[in-house]
Amino acid sequence: MDWSLFFTFLASCMAAAATGAMFKPGAWYEGLIKPNWFPPRWVFPVAWTTLYIVMSLAAMRVAPLAGGAQGMGFWALQIALNTLWSPIFFGLHKMRTALIVMGFLWASVAATTWCFFGVDFIAGLLFVPYLAWVTVAAALNIAAIRLNPKADGAD
Repeated sequence: MDWSLFFTFLASCMAAAATGAMFKPGAWYEGLIKPNWFPPRWVFPVAWTTLYIVMSLAAMRVAPLAGGAQGMGFWALQIALNTLWSPIFFGLHKMRTALIVMGFLWASVAATTWCFFGVDFIAGLLFVPYLAWVTVAAALNIAAIRLNPKADGAD
C-alpha cells in the first residue's frame, strides 16, 4: 500500500469537498420543498467524509496495478463531475443542469466501479457505497425538480 497515493487521491476529494463548502445550500435550498424521505442534515457530512476516504483507498489500490488505467481515468472524471455539481445546484440554482451533471456523474461512478472490480475486487467493493449514494443524490435532485418546478434557476 502506497499511502502517499492515498493522500494524493484524498487531496483530490478535498478539492471536490471545497466546492460544497463554498457553495452551501443557503436560504434558496432551505426554502425548497423536500421529499418525506429526505435524510437528516447530519447524514451528508458523515456520508461524504466516509465516501471520500473509501474512494481514495480504492484509487490507491488500483492506481499502481496493471490494467488500472481505464478505471483511474473514470475515477478522474467522476471527481471532476462531483466537483462541478455543487456550484451548479447550490450556487447557480440550476437543478435541471445539475441533474444532467448528476447523470454523467452516476455513469462515471458506475464505470469506475465496474473497472475497479475488474482489477481489484476490494477496490470495486469500496466503490459500491458511493454508487449507492450517488443514486440517492440523483433521486433527491429529481425530487427537488418535481416538487419545486419554479425554483430552477431562481435567485
